[in-house]
Amino acid sequence: MRITSKLVGVGVLALMTGCSTLHSLNPFASKSKANPPAPLVELKGSMAVRTAWKLEVGKSQGYELSPVLAGNTVIAVSADGTMVRAEAENGRQIWRAKAGADLTTGPGSDGSVIVVGAAKGMLMAFDMDGKPLWKAQLSSEILSAPVVGEGVVVARSIDNRIVGFDAKTGQKKWTVQRTVPPLTLRMAPGMVVHDKEVMIALPGGRLLSLILATGAPHLDIEVGVARGATELERVTDIGGYPVIADNEVCAATYQGRVGCFDMSSGSIRWTHDISTEVGVAVDQRFVFVPDDKGSMFAFSRDAGTSAWKNDKLAYRRLSTPVSYGRAVAVGDYQGYVHFLSREDGSFLARAQTDGSAITSNPLVSGSNLIFQTQNGTLTAIAVE
Repeated sequence: MRITSKLVGVGVLALMTGCSTLHSLNPFASKSKANPPAPLVELKGSMAVRTAWKLEVGKSQGYELSPVLAGNTVIAVSADGTMVRAEAENGRQIWRAKAGADLTTGPGSDGSVIVVGAAKGMLMAFDMDGKPLWKAQLSSEILSAPVVGEGVVVARSIDNRIVGFDAKTGQKKWTVQRTVPPLTLRMAPGMVVHDKEVMIALPGGRLLSLILATGAPHLDIEVGVARGATELERVTDIGGYPVIADNEVCAATYQGRVGCFDMSSGSIRWTHDISTEVGVAVDQRFVFVPDDKGSMFAFSRDAGTSAWKNDKLAYRRLSTPVSYGRAVAVGDYQGYVHFLSREDGSFLARAQTDGSAITSNPLVSGSNLIFQTQNGTLTAIAVE
């Protein structure tokens, strides 16, 4: 399942908690035939990469189940409720457990508690050994991975209700409700804990910053600007996770913009028109983002000027990228990970996972880049 294959109307949300889809409204239904994925060309790799380890977790069943780091370990889940914790350096499994329910989100953790979203809007918490702690019922389906910070678990359901819970007891601390646009993509906009706040990507192209202790709003940033005469044309949801670096936050939207914004005031540093279904990567010099046609872009982080564009991966349904060293890596629908030069976008290397799509958010742990595929293989690729 690709994000753009599912569109959800607010009326459907009310009745079905987001489980129904509007395939007749899908503008991409015939794109696979009209725009076949670009074939892969043979590379003369100038950078050495190797598979450091692999670990089978279980299939994602179309959900975006991204792994998460907790210290020097990685935690990953599958749609059937399997939870795995392993050492990030070598993939050695520490434990494997069952959540007791089907899961709809990847895990969130602060190193003391693990939280996941389960079927029918259930939020579940576990200790770091995978033992159950508490459960809480949300108002609708959970697709965004919950997060933990300052002793607070934050979860968002697809009716745009954001709830804070005490991480130890599961007691509800606060609730924030935001309006749901008439039509949204069925996707999992991410949340990021930063200091004493949580930055939340929302449908409609907005970033909302809340104080973890109270749920009080700090910033409300418009990333994407809705344009067009129809509700379909005006869909501008944020893809992937916002990235916070120094005193700015960067994000990108579908049918909207990519840009960076001041974390103190929410003011625009720079923006560019773009349409993407995934998140951005940020390093000291650049912001990287693939568009929904498979072109990879790099913008200078300070002023947003265009640095380069690589269109040789057209329609390969690229994942959120990750920057490491002299390369930026991005996965595709066949489970390949492509390494591009961060300076000019040229190809440096390529690695394989298990042949299934990479839609999860990648992780960096030491010299390993960790990807989770839709078929459930957690793969660490070492950059040498």
